Amino acid sequence: MKLKKLVSVLLVGTMLATLGACGSNEKGTESAAKTDSNSTEQEMVSAGEDGITIWTFTEDLKTMAEKYTEDTGVEVVVNIIPTADYPTKLTTAMLGGSCDADIIVGEPQMLDDFFDNGFFANLDDLGAKDYDGKIVDYVWARGKDAEGVQRAISYQITPAGFFYRRDIAKEVFGTEDPTEIGKIFSNYDEIVKAGEKLKAKGYRIFASDSEVSYFSGNEAWVVDGKLNVADCRTEYMDLVVDLYQKDLTAYANQWSTPWYQAMAGEVPILTADIQNYQDDSVNVWDAEQFAEATKDLDTTQVFAFGLPSWGVLTMRDHVGDTAGSWGFCAGPAAGFGGGTYIGIADTSNKKDAAWKFLQWCTLNEDTANWWIEKSQGDAVSLISVLEAHASDENPTYGNQHMYELFLELAKKIDYSKVTRYDQTIGDLWGKAISNIKTGAMTKEEAINDFYDQVESTYAGEIQVER
Repeated sequence: MKLKKLVSVLLVGTMLATLGACGSNEKGTESAAKTDSNSTEQEMVSAGEDGITIWTFTEDLKTMAEKYTEDTGVEVVVNIIPTADYPTKLTTAMLGGSCDADIIVGEPQMLDDFFDNGFFANLDDLGAKDYDGKIVDYVWARGKDAEGVQRAISYQITPAGFFYRRDIAKEVFGTEDPTEIGKIFSNYDEIVKAGEKLKAKGYRIFASDSEVSYFSGNEAWVVDGKLNVADCRTEYMDLVVDLYQKDLTAYANQWSTPWYQAMAGEVPILTADIQNYQDDSVNVWDAEQFAEATKDLDTTQVFAFGLPSWGVLTMRDHVGDTAGSWGFCAGPAAGFGGGTYIGIADTSNKKDAAWKFLQWCTLNEDTANWWIEKSQGDAVSLISVLEAHASDENPTYGNQHMYELFLELAKKIDYSKVTRYDQTIGDLWGKAISNIKTGAMTKEEAINDFYDQVESTYAGEIQVER
């Protein structure tokens, strides 16, 4: 079992390479005090005797460290490691006894294995219990290990919803109201109906069929040691296949040039073969080449993007002239994605100093208020601050009260349905969906292959009943 857990930690890095998460960073960058390199072989830089050292994958902690030093005078050295390399780098260093970090971090899918292998110190011993109830429930729960010990805390909430074009909503559906548009996204069948109605008007509901990935089902993948393929999983499968085969999207892969371009307005309508790379005549990752290759294609405008709350920043930076004409509404399930969880390395000999920094980042109202302004819209996890900003108006989204809705959605997230297996099993389910939508397999063949893959990956650990 121990070996499986260690292998799982290392595999997480590969999976993270395809994820977009708030604050995550694909390059090494200058730290708060020194510079590190852009390689898993980079030399880690350490603070002096009175300072603390951070290992992270997010630029956010660099910004926070600079502010913390400004406020307290404490030296904080930040080593930023590429997200995909971080699990391997941390695991190797912790197991090899060479990790000199005081503060370490993790994304939700990393944490269980990090906790099980003893990387994160016990925060309850340092006073974390005193703050129970002050952080949004699912975030607080995610930072606990299997025995209920607090090991990490996040400064963010990341509930998912749909960012939609208010002007298109008014034209096609007769309303731009977030509550009414939320009904369009309330279940999978309604999403397909809305997609067909939008297509008839010359629009596409999404840039890609990946926009619904954060709402892929509201049941646990594993229950009492058994694989659980709930009805919501097959219904989600049917939704993605319909979006793809009924030509309801612009066939733009998430994070590619056309995906970002669709946020600002007109985007070429690609083909399914371009999206699944069977046709490589269009390079969707190079803006200049993409523009030349698609200049004669028909264009459309995209109605909505499905993203966690950190999407408020992604959208803000790419909507261009459409700023002000966007809204945000709930999706068909209480999804979430990403988030940076901060903990203390169990090997650190500066745990008290590290705890002060962690408290400052996650549990301090002044810090949370500063971070909302500094980040220009990130959703913090401290309930009192979210409530204080509930009536804040965001001009990019038609002056909508974003924090009010983010908090409402976050309260609906049931973390008991999240398991350590979700990332891997979800990826295997996604592969099955891809095989069906592209015609590589029938639905029956793809699901049977999925069962085979789960059995092979978790032999003796998860019982598969077909």
